[in-house]
Amino acid sequence: MNPSFLLADEQATEALASRAARQVVQGAAPLVLHLEGDLGAGKTTFARGMLRALGESGPVRSPTYGLLSEYHTPRGRVVHMDLYRMRSPAELAALGLDDLLPGSLLWLVEWPEKGAGGVMPAADALLRLVVVDGGRRLHAEALTEAGRHYLHAVYADTG
Repeated sequence: MNPSFLLADEQATEALASRAARQVVQGAAPLVLHLEGDLGAGKTTFARGMLRALGESGPVRSPTYGLLSEYHTPRGRVVHMDLYRMRSPAELAALGLDDLLPGSLLWLVEWPEKGAGGVMPAADALLRLVVVDGGRRLHAEALTEAGRHYLHAVYADTG
């Protein structure tokens, strides 16, 4: 199942992200979502919506300069990465990502293509945001069995 969602505005993006956050379950490994899209497509808005739904009450900004932000939500640890300014996949090794994997609930990775060849865990699902007619369209693609189960639950929650 590879669902697609039309999102009229920022509020619709955050509402879908909130529903998507409800479907995240603690597993042996974190759920890893790659967020793709041009600048301004809504990747950070989607990440913020998920974090808010998971209970994060502080500021949620794209970690463009630091590459990584870690949030300790009531549901569990969330790692939010933005690789836009990353110069080399080797920079990922310096972040100590292996230390963040155990016990994490969710990883949200913006600009994942910039980390190709690095030490990032494989994505469970790819979420592509595209600007269309003043709004956005989110195309979701499952990449693992966990991703298939997750996207099925998200789609069922929106119907």
